Amino acid sequence: MGMKILMVCLGNICRSPLAEGILRSKLENQNVFIDSAGTGGYHIGNPPDIRSINIAQNHGIDISSQKCRQFKIKDFEDFDLIYAMDYANYNNLINKAPGLKEQSKVRLLLEELDGPVMEVPDPYYGGKDGFEEVYSLIDMACERIRIKLNSTDKS
Repeated sequence: MGMKILMVCLGNICRSPLAEGILRSKLENQNVFIDSAGTGGYHIGNPPDIRSINIAQNHGIDISSQKCRQFKIKDFEDFDLIYAMDYANYNNLINKAPGLKEQSKVRLLLEELDGPVMEVPDPYYGGKDGFEEVYSLIDMACERIRIKLNSTDKS
C-alpha cells in the first residue's frame, strides 16, 4: 500500500467525509488510501450529513456510503498524514499523539493553500452556502495535495 491519508474533523459528518471523498476522487487511480474520522464520538456508524452528501453529489462525488468513525490512537500508526480541518481538532490530535513522530504527521488541511484562512469552518449549524464554501476550500487544498503527491511520485 502506498501513502495513507486521514481527514479529521469533530463529528466526521460534514467536513472530513467531504475531504475524504474529494481527495479520493482526485487520486482515483493512484496507490493512496484515504479515510476520515472525528475526534468526537457523536455520530459513530452514521452516514455523513445529508448536506455534505448533497454538495458532494452536486460535484459528481458520492460519499453516501461512508460511515462515521471516531479517531483512534492506532490511526497515528496506520496513517502517513493526518489532516485536521481546524485548530481545535489539530490541537486535540497533537495532544493525543504518543510522541513527536506521531505529532509530525498532523497538519491543518488549509496549510496546503498558503493563504490567510487556516481553518475549514464547521458548516453544521449554518445554511447551504456554508457547505459550498467548505467544499470549495477543501477542494482547493486537496488539489494541492494531489499535485504534491504526483510530483513526488515522479522523482
